[in-house]
This record gives sequence, structure tokens and C-alpha cells, in this order.
Amino acid sequence: MTPEPPSSSAGAEDGASGDPAEAPHRHLAHGWQEARQLAFDCATPIPAASVPLRHALGRTLAEDLTALHDMPHYASSAMDGWAVNGSGPWILAEPGQRLAPHQASPIATGGLIPAGAKAVLRSESGVISPDEEGLPVLKLGGGAKPGEPRNGDHIRKAAEEAAAGDLLIKAGAVLNPAHLALAALAGHDALPVLGKAVVRLVFTGSEVVSSGVPQPGEVRDTFGPQLAAVVEMLGGIFAGEVKIGDADADWLAALEDTDAAEPGTAAGDASEPLPADVVITTGGTGRSGTDHLRRTVAELGGRLLIDGIAMRPGHPAVLAELPDGRFVIGLPGNPLAAMMALSTLGAPLLAALGHGSRPPVVEVPCGTMIDPDPGRTRLMPFRMLYGMASPAQHTGPGMMRGLADADGVLVVPPHGVQLGEPVQAFALPWGAALPQAAPDEAAAKPATKRAARKPAADGPVDWSALLG
Repeated sequence: MTPEPPSSSAGAEDGASGDPAEAPHRHLAHGWQEARQLAFDCATPIPAASVPLRHALGRTLAEDLTALHDMPHYASSAMDGWAVNGSGPWILAEPGQRLAPHQASPIATGGLIPAGAKAVLRSESGVISPDEEGLPVLKLGGGAKPGEPRNGDHIRKAAEEAAAGDLLIKAGAVLNPAHLALAALAGHDALPVLGKAVVRLVFTGSEVVSSGVPQPGEVRDTFGPQLAAVVEMLGGIFAGEVKIGDADADWLAALEDTDAAEPGTAAGDASEPLPADVVITTGGTGRSGTDHLRRTVAELGGRLLIDGIAMRPGHPAVLAELPDGRFVIGLPGNPLAAMMALSTLGAPLLAALGHGSRPPVVEVPCGTMIDPDPGRTRLMPFRMLYGMASPAQHTGPGMMRGLADADGVLVVPPHGVQLGEPVQAFALPWGAALPQAAPDEAAAKPATKRAARKPAADGPVDWSALLG
């Protein structure tokens, strides 16, 4: 059960009249930090479960993994050649039969060592030639070394790598390809891993086209090519997508449908349907007659946990919970606004569901003065230039050019930021971690009182605050 959202109000929003789901209501426009914390706190980590090896890559092992049998579970040859018993010359025996002293049988790399065999003679160290009676026998020859073969030569002993019950991988390991191969060698078909959220995407917009150059009145689909990948980067499991129209019935059908495709399959190829833990929608978060998200959530008996955030871009973002426990994240239709909303709500929610910690926020020095915007936090893509964070250009709600080249996102408080002042920032899901000053460096600098902010005007700038 998730906690109830705050019930106090900072203002009223008018809805359409006539429909109880659209009746005027009051809600709290959460602050950015508050919304981010609530999105993290509202979720309970998904329990651990076993998944097939091919789905376990990158997952966190929930329990210690041990060998189900000896590794290898039989003695095998490390070379092509002959399994031999005793010294040569050797009489040739049928492959697989028990070898008596002075007998040999052909064997390939990985082949089962027959009973009685003491060593493997490499193919380049032996030669088949007739004995006095004209029968073929194996003799040393070619590249044989003095004393070859010694007992145990070129035999991979049973349990050489691990014995049954040995610990192979400790719980908490993030599984890599070598881990999966080791698990397979140890006899496992599936691995117990910490839970991760299964995410389904619902795209809206009759004006959206998926290919070619859009005509006036049309827009290209910016979510289809990248949103599934971002979900995976944030720790979710992408499990299918659907595009719907703008009618109430379309929304209702999309949010009622709990089936999702098997992870790793194309949308619609649901050979092993999985219920979605999170549904992410695009568009429909405004308050016009064509925006249906809130009304659909209400009709399904759900509740709004976050109904708008005091930030820009992305302020109409919504986080809701349905009676069956699924979360719904409503992203605005503009691409940059949607990415900022996903970073604010989706990143902490998916982290919490996946047993992770809240994504970090660090401080970076601001490379410019940013004027106040009372009552709203601004999320600004930036680039690090000369060790300072400079806001990018082309960062309107519908633009992606600034974000494409950004190193991270500034979290600009409502009162603005002075040049050189530390400002909070977070990294992009696909980007490198942001640099952070060491604590001792920060402590070594004397605290300075921030100069009073002057209204913007033509004329010289007071730089004295930077010299303290």
C-alpha cells in the first residue's frame, strides 16, 4: 500500500463541467524535490524471482549461486590424440572401452576419458605404424618430448573447476555474460534475481507520424525510437508498446490491458505475457477536452499521487496508482518536457521498484547568472565548459537539440542562480556521472555571504562576490 499524497492545496484548477471526473478540484502542485521523493517513497521493491538465463544479463543476483554438480562433471581430454594406459607402444582398442595396460584409443578434445586411461598422448606426438606381425600399433613419434606422456597429461579432471555445492557467485553481483556462462556450466537454467519493473508504453496523438518528413499539422514520433531504451537505462524492463487514438475508449482500453510482451521480444509477440508494473503514457496530461489521462484513472478507480509539478518544462506530469497496484506515469506530449518529467518521476520510481537508491543529485558551479522564476524549478540541459555548467541553447519544451549534446541537467531553484554559485544537477541516463568536488575541497573554502541580487539592467556587473 502506498502512502497517501499530501492533501493540502496551493491553488485551484478548473476542470470541465458536467462530468464528475472532470469537476473542478484542488490539488497540490508538488515542488520538484517533493515530487521526486514521493515517486521514490510510494513504491515497494518488487520481490525477487527466477528468470531464464537469457533474461538475467544485467540483473542483480538475489541469492548465492552454487554448483549443482562437479565442474567438469567428468574427466575429459584437453587435446586431440589418444587416451593411453601405461607405456608404449600401445595396442589400439575401440573408443570408449576400458583400457588395459599398453592399450590406447583415439579421443578428441572434450571427449570422455575411458576407464583405465592414465594420460592423453597428443596427436602430434604419436604415429600409427605396424608391429612385427603387421598389426597397427601406436608409437611415439613426430614432436614427442622425452618422457611423454606422463600420468595425468592433458586430462581435465572431474571437479577441477568446482565441486558440487561450491559457491560460484555471491548474492548482489550484477550478472555479466561470463556469469551466465558459468551458471549454465554449473547446471542452472534460471537464476534468482532482484525484481525490476516491467514497463509498458502507451503513445498517443493522431497528428504523430512515424516516418518521413511531417506535413504542416503533423509531428514526427520522438518517443518510439528512444523511450524504450531510456526505460531500460533507468532500470525498467521494456515489455511492449501500443499507439492509441485520442478517444476516451482508447485510453480506457489501453490502461485496462495488463498484458505485456516477454522481455526482449517485439511488441505484440507475447509468447510469455507479463503484467506491467508501470504504464508510461505520452500526451493527454493537459486539462483540455482532448486530454483523458486523469478521467481514465478516475474511471478505473485509481488515484492521483502527483497531479502537476511546479517545474518547467514538464509541469503537467502525472503519477497515478491503479487499484491493481500498477503505477501510471503521464508524460507531457512535448519531447523535452517528457524527458524532464521522466527524469523527475520515472527515474526514482523505477529505482525504488528495482531495489535501487534514488538517483543522485550533485552540485556543479553555474557558468552564468540565471534570473529568478518565482514558484517554479527550472530543469535546464547544460554542457560543462571550462569546469562550469553552461545552460544549453535550443531547450524549448518541444526541442531536443540542446538535450542531445548535454552533459546533464541543472535544477535551477525559483530564486535563480548567480554566476559561479553551486547549483544542483543530475546526470542523463545515457551520460557519464557528473563531477563533484571532494568534501575536503568544499570545506577548505571559507563561506561567503551571497551578494544581493540586482535587477537586470544595462551597465557594469558587480563581480566582487566571485573574489571572496
